[in-house]
Amino acid sequence: MTDCFKPEQRSRIMARIRSNGNYTTELRFISLMRQYKISGWRRRSSLMGRPDFVFTRCKVAVFIDGDFWHGNPKKFRLPKSNCEYWRQKIDGNRQRDRDVNKALKQQGWRVLRIWESSLKDEEAVIAKLQMLL
Repeated sequence: MTDCFKPEQRSRIMARIRSNGNYTTELRFISLMRQYKISGWRRRSSLMGRPDFVFTRCKVAVFIDGDFWHGNPKKFRLPKSNCEYWRQKIDGNRQRDRDVNKALKQQGWRVLRIWESSLKDEEAVIAKLQMLL
């Protein structure tokens, strides 16, 4: 299926779309932290990469990565249409994630990336978080 907009027009349209993150996944993570009485976290940080949660005292940045958008090796399946576009898009997201991790670590932050699908194993997720805190 071809796009009805020229690439420049599509780019302008897509650039105007703003999201608030994966809201339901973040809410699940918040409920886990409350259940296990983990406090000291903040949301909507202005740190590079815009972490979903930050623990400023411990300098821990937490990202909840969607399986599709960040290319979870165990869950990601490339769409059958427009394959090259999606391959480049997901590879770009993965590279940006690596760059953000590196930059934050150079600034003294510890980075925890949690796959959306791994939130099902609550105890493992909380154990990783508590280990960093």
